[in-house]
Amino acid sequence: MISIVIPAFNEEAGIAELYRRIVNAAPAWGEDFEIVIVDDGSRDRTLEICERLGAGDSRLKAVGLSRNFGHQAAVSAGLMHARGSIVAVMDADLQDPPEELLPFLQKIRDGWDVVYAIRTKRKESPLKRICYRLYYRLLKRLATLDIPLDAGDFCVMRREVVDAINRLPERSRFVRGLRSWVGFRQTGLAYERQARFAGEPKYTYRKLLKLAMDGIINFSYRPLQFIMSIGLALAFCSVAGAAFVVVQYVTNWTVFGFNPHQARGWTSLIFVLLFFSAVQLVCLGILGEYMGRLFEEVKQRPVWLVKKRINLPEEPGPPETRSSSATP
Repeated sequence: MISIVIPAFNEEAGIAELYRRIVNAAPAWGEDFEIVIVDDGSRDRTLEICERLGAGDSRLKAVGLSRNFGHQAAVSAGLMHARGSIVAVMDADLQDPPEELLPFLQKIRDGWDVVYAIRTKRKESPLKRICYRLYYRLLKRLATLDIPLDAGDFCVMRREVVDAINRLPERSRFVRGLRSWVGFRQTGLAYERQARFAGEPKYTYRKLLKLAMDGIINFSYRPLQFIMSIGLALAFCSVAGAAFVVVQYVTNWTVFGFNPHQARGWTSLIFVLLFFSAVQLVCLGILGEYMGRLFEEVKQRPVWLVKKRINLPEEPGPPETRSSSATP
């Protein structure tokens, strides 16, 4: 069976069209399927529409989260609830067309464990396209593992890959990074990302920045190495500068109007102090990002909480013990 995991947030305008297009595309797959929609605390009628559609088709499952936990948490919740031997992940805005799933499934049947989508074109603003391009290349350069360029969450995975991702214990989830980390046989498939079918984009620049930070901080310690490199370089420059000033003082040598015997350079000194203070604050900020994520991990709070399930059995025990956390 094929499970299609779809995170959704305020998608009432397009969720019925998404269901219709999946059902129309499904006969070409030649397999039974289920649709697992994760309502990420929507404030509109997204969950209500899912419940209505699910009443007429048991293949549509829905998980309603108690509040908006974020896109990556919703994807993780969907992976935990998916039951298929093949699991696809796609967005609810129809930028990832259901009709594109067939070549992905064929790659899986050819023996690949993960087939991820490579976005060749985007129907977004030029500024967003530039930001995406720069970010993926920065992430690839900084990450300690090979994260493919221009590959988002749209993918198809075998059951064993999904189980491996579900077993990973971290609370700060960056699914495409976790997908790369677990390994297995992976390949990319190029496709043209479509424009949003209806509604407004849910990823604001602030949310995109947070996602970018999650990807870099969770899968790279090179910013910390960069801080150390800055410290060593500044220490070397300071020692070299101090030695040069001593030579100037002994020889009474004036360079660019500066002589240690004269009380000059107060303005430049203030600017130098401001510059190095800013460098220190930036370094502290980078350290704070790592410490903040350690703080979140130590608290061991669940990644999500389930408010309602549609066409899904209730799991044994309280929700926090399994479906509410990243640990099965």
